[in-house]
Amino acid sequence: MPSNKSVSDAPIVQFTNCRILRDHQLQREDLWVREGKILNPEKLFFDEKGSADVQLDCKDSIIAPGFIDVQINGGFGVDFSLATDDFKSGIDLVSQKILSHGVTSFCPTLVTSPPSVYHQVLPQISVRNGGAHGAGILGAHLEGPFISKEKKGAHPEHCLRTFEAGAFQDLLATYGSLDCVQIVTLAPEMRRSSEVIQELTKRGICVSLGHSVANLSQAEEAVQHGATFITHLFNAMLPFHHRDPGIVGLLTSDKIPAGRRVFYGMISDGIHTNPAALRIAHRAHPKGLVLVTDAIAGMGLAPGRHTLGQQVVEIDGLNTYIAGTKTLSGSVATMDTCVRHFQEATGCSVETALEAASLHPAQLLGIEHKKGTLNYDSDADFLMLNDSLCVQATYIAGEEVWRQDVSGM
Repeated sequence: MPSNKSVSDAPIVQFTNCRILRDHQLQREDLWVREGKILNPEKLFFDEKGSADVQLDCKDSIIAPGFIDVQINGGFGVDFSLATDDFKSGIDLVSQKILSHGVTSFCPTLVTSPPSVYHQVLPQISVRNGGAHGAGILGAHLEGPFISKEKKGAHPEHCLRTFEAGAFQDLLATYGSLDCVQIVTLAPEMRRSSEVIQELTKRGICVSLGHSVANLSQAEEAVQHGATFITHLFNAMLPFHHRDPGIVGLLTSDKIPAGRRVFYGMISDGIHTNPAALRIAHRAHPKGLVLVTDAIAGMGLAPGRHTLGQQVVEIDGLNTYIAGTKTLSGSVATMDTCVRHFQEATGCSVETALEAASLHPAQLLGIEHKKGTLNYDSDADFLMLNDSLCVQATYIAGEEVWRQDVSGM
């Protein structure tokens, strides 16, 4: 076959003997990659008369898009809500370590903190591509401090804030900058929240509803003003009530603007949400479900005392509590564990479980043209998994960045 070098000097890699997640189905096809992108093999054969430079036998693995975690507070001893001198090396460590759990992009999340913490930390977070150094950073998720005192959960009460007369200016003064911010979680029942939601949305920032006592009409109004996400559904919000289902009611609301979809995060760790609640949410609105870890600094570490921003938390098995209480504070679950638990709890298909951690978060952030799928011309961020959905290898931009060590197995 004539060489493909006339079009590009970059090598073409063909992944063979695999099942690819494409168009919501596992399809027995090869995956072709060049220059960090997924190639259309027909164009390669017919337009370029090209062929593969390297063939890799995937030994019947599943190939799925890389996982995207839009709510992760830290891990491996690193807390994103602590302003430290070596914050950058902390974020680098987490981005490196989560590769083994299939995460190829993430939103470092800060819980409610004093303004000084935002002013110190946010300038140190920059949007960047993933690679051998670690998962890509999509921008920060700021969870609070504009949230409800009644539903503060693990957030420190003394740092909570309300919107005053110049509501959006309050928010800017608190955070210092929105340059690298991707998501803001706020309570929509707060006075003046509508104008804040509109201003954030105008700037392309995703507004999420959470830590809130909002009723359904307040939640619907927030969505009409641009909110598109719900922070950890069922946790830190009014429980479902048949006369006023609150924020949970958005899953089946008929007041969502045409052409818009409301997404909702779920911590599928077997602790935060009963499997029956997971099933109810999934069956009510399957296309909106986004798996998040809500992981804290203690993820990947032994049980004991760790931090979550201003608070001390205690890890006991898979449970994490604010020290001395029974208030849940984030999770220590990894994303691959959440995917497996979700599939087991709901009995959904493998495809559905994988898309809840890849396609749906990409759609939420409006980046599905390049992440979250294996469509032609998408970024070649993908995973090799076995039939039990255990990650065997992680690829970013077509390069292997992590592989399961099978020696000694």
